[in-house]
Amino acid sequence: MTNHERAAGIKLVIMDVDGTLTDGAMYYSTRGEELKRFSTRDGMGITLLHKAGISTAIITSENTEIVLRRAQKLGITEVVMGSHDKTTTFHDICRRHGLDAESIAYIGDDVNDLHVMQLCGLSGCPSDAVAAIRNVAHVVCSLPGGNGAVREFVEFILTAQDKNVTIPERW
Repeated sequence: MTNHERAAGIKLVIMDVDGTLTDGAMYYSTRGEELKRFSTRDGMGITLLHKAGISTAIITSENTEIVLRRAQKLGITEVVMGSHDKTTTFHDICRRHGLDAESIAYIGDDVNDLHVMQLCGLSGCPSDAVAAIRNVAHVVCSLPGGNGAVREFVEFILTAQDKNVTIPERW
């Protein structure tokens, strides 16, 4: 099966956060507050998925209010934080959404994403993902994490589904 054929059947896109939706760096304020940098282009990609009728979810091993706030702003209702067993979390999401693994896409960047990437129907990673992940990903994006890789992955899926990836004049 080609990657284009894999992408054509995707109904849910699951994303990792650190290194995928962010650049993977940890930022701290002088008061010790953790900060994360997200790409607005990735955010628009997620909005385009929703407009195309494709659901989204986040699985992260981190546990931070920042992720919840970003997810809420983007309309991502399925957020699993503190997941140290992403495979079990993936199977739980499949059950909750009534989907088989082949209809789910996953984008991640590090070894804790590996097993889920091997289970899902379409896997992707940013250009700066670790080698083990780049070696198994169906789609290796040309852009790094936190800098448009998620948007690139989204556009690959929407194009394969013949869904318009541009914004209509009357947004």
